Amino acid sequence: MPEEAVARLSGVTHRYGAVVALEEVDLEVRRGEVLAVLGPNGAGKTTAISLLLGSVAVQTGEATVFAQRPGAPEVRARRGAMLQISGVPETLTVGEHIDLFRAYYPAPVSASRLLAMAGLEGLERRRFGKLSGGQKQRVMFALALCGDPQLVFLDEPTAGLDVEARRGLWDEIRALSESGRTTVLTTHYLEEADALADRIVVLHRGRVIAEGSPATIKSHTAARRVRCVTGVHRDRVASLPGVVRSETRGRYLEILTARPEDLVRALLDLDPDLHDLTVVGAGLEEAFLALTRAPDASEPVS
Repeated sequence: MPEEAVARLSGVTHRYGAVVALEEVDLEVRRGEVLAVLGPNGAGKTTAISLLLGSVAVQTGEATVFAQRPGAPEVRARRGAMLQISGVPETLTVGEHIDLFRAYYPAPVSASRLLAMAGLEGLERRRFGKLSGGQKQRVMFALALCGDPQLVFLDEPTAGLDVEARRGLWDEIRALSESGRTTVLTTHYLEEADALADRIVVLHRGRVIAEGSPATIKSHTAARRVRCVTGVHRDRVASLPGVVRSETRGRYLEILTARPEDLVRALLDLDPDLHDLTVVGAGLEEAFLALTRAPDASEPVS
């Protein structure tokens, strides 16, 4: 039995003058999942999310959330959004912002719970304008959850956060999914999408070019990552057959290759003293680059 969709774009095409932002896009958000929407700058991610939020009117096709138009009051009461452009007053304190947003909903999450979820305990009396960039991000996360939403849109939620705060927010996003809530995530941190998403949709040039689990997306590249300490210069390595990319990271040389066995043999011939060698499967970053840099990248892949 198909999983229930809580939000959907069907046959959507959207233009800004002569620029096509989305072209015949079908996108489905399924109940209880964490869906990551990925794509290079200008791929159409912001337009797709804006259509689902009801902040941009549909031109061609259909957008629905909870089987209603996205901007309907009943829909807005059941969803939350954390966007990059906040527009909240900087003179109000963290606690005042949370109390104000909670007042918009009939059954809001308690202020103490919101502060704990966003890691804001102890900052209730600090003015928003005095917060660091990462602290402001956490306030916006708390505000998105004030109404105890069934569907949450998170746009770059961990931008500006340190490692500990980022991991803490990841735990809260996972907890949302475990409680049956649905999350739509846009992020430039591909590690974040890999760690959190049940399903990934890749947009490029206004079209969906791939979708599936993180493992499915990663399967679109057959490349392997070879890591070693060697005296061979990366430019020499880059000229070897099958090498896609080579770069120096600290004392290590990291090479992306479609022919790892041939590469390792060639490296050992060039440098018998090569050591600390590891060969691992390519990650989401490599798959993302393979999908979006291919000559036919605007065409869906199977």
